[in-house]
Amino acid sequence: MTYAIEAEGLIKRYGDKAALDGVNLTARPGEVLAVLGPNGAGKTTAVRILATLVSPDGGSARVGGHDVVARPRRVRELIGLTGQYASVDENLTGTQNLMMIGRLLGMSRADARARAVGLLDRFRLTEAGDRAARTYSGGMRRRLDLAVSMVADPRIIFMDEPTTGLDPRARTELWDIVREQVAGGSTVLLTTQYLEEADQLADRIVVIDHGRVAADGTPDQLKSRAGHRRLEIRPERDLRKAHDILTQVTGVTPHVTRGQATHRPATAEATNRPSKDAMSRPAGGTAAAEERAEGATERTADERTADERSGAMPGRAYGPVEDGVLSVPIIDPAMVPEVFRRLEDAGITLTEHALRRPSLDEAFLALVTTPSPELSTAPRLSTGTGGTASASRQAPPPSSEPPAPRPTVSSRQPQSSGRSMA
Repeated sequence: MTYAIEAEGLIKRYGDKAALDGVNLTARPGEVLAVLGPNGAGKTTAVRILATLVSPDGGSARVGGHDVVARPRRVRELIGLTGQYASVDENLTGTQNLMMIGRLLGMSRADARARAVGLLDRFRLTEAGDRAARTYSGGMRRRLDLAVSMVADPRIIFMDEPTTGLDPRARTELWDIVREQVAGGSTVLLTTQYLEEADQLADRIVVIDHGRVAADGTPDQLKSRAGHRRLEIRPERDLRKAHDILTQVTGVTPHVTRGQATHRPATAEATNRPSKDAMSRPAGGTAAAEERAEGATERTADERTADERSGAMPGRAYGPVEDGVLSVPIIDPAMVPEVFRRLEDAGITLTEHALRRPSLDEAFLALVTTPSPELSTAPRLSTGTGGTASASRQAPPPSSEPPAPRPTVSSRQPQSSGRSMA
């Protein structure tokens, strides 16, 4: 099979640190390949090598069938690159930015203007075309930056965290643009800090951790590696009774997520097992009833570890509340109708219920190892629109990846600031 992007055994070192340590990845024509990984994992280094901005210390890479080291000029004629930060000239108008790149690529003035007009319309910037780029909003500037990378109509597009810092609406607009590009036959390699973004756009995902590939597959394949489907229910009342029914049917102690508006942390022990006074005692106050109340929040070591990695707060003792969501893994699909039958027989009404697969967030946390000492304080990836996973409060140390330099236009070899280059 002919790949649009193919890397084998890529190695790149900066001093004594290996930013890439034998990375293999491929992208088929017309495919979106998402590259995920913690900060400093090597994502940007891989993009810079594939875009011919730096040379690898080992391994090989081919883009559009051309070796990135042996034939970099030919590779540049085929690609577009959008970096982590918009690199348009803020003193020029949107139209002027696009025309400048067109002229650098050898277009006539008339062709460059026609291309600029078409791209402004495509990226919904026509009304702002005659305004200086410094007056653009963050989302508009990002769209202009992406439009600049499309001046040469590239077959292969590298997008390095293109939506970082954008609001949800601007991010969604860029997702639509990516989909349009792929529908037109382009191949896209996308690095991102937003797991939801990869889930929405990617045909395949490569997870890089500590400079090596930790996983490679479709979003569904990676999710399946995170465990079983989970049944989540929110009883209108009788939370403890519903908890007991789930335990009896599945044989697993459910995870209890307390309602945000009603949970009240108790002052007693808040570690592995809550005290008896931390939860209201059922009528009668028997020892057996107290033990069942304890069981509602008791967690196994494995479950506590999983909760800690996902940002939950397991083992927290709570006051007398009945609002919450119960979540339990479903190994046998036949358990689901049995759970609902038992709940109906017990007269328990559900206000919410869902059977869901593991999320890409959970898959990522299951696949990525604990950060190395050099990266132990780097923040985790954002888990989606408006959300972030747990992050250290300390300032992150310098990454093993040096910051990407601002590309410049060479007088010897016209190129579009390291993006659509001829």
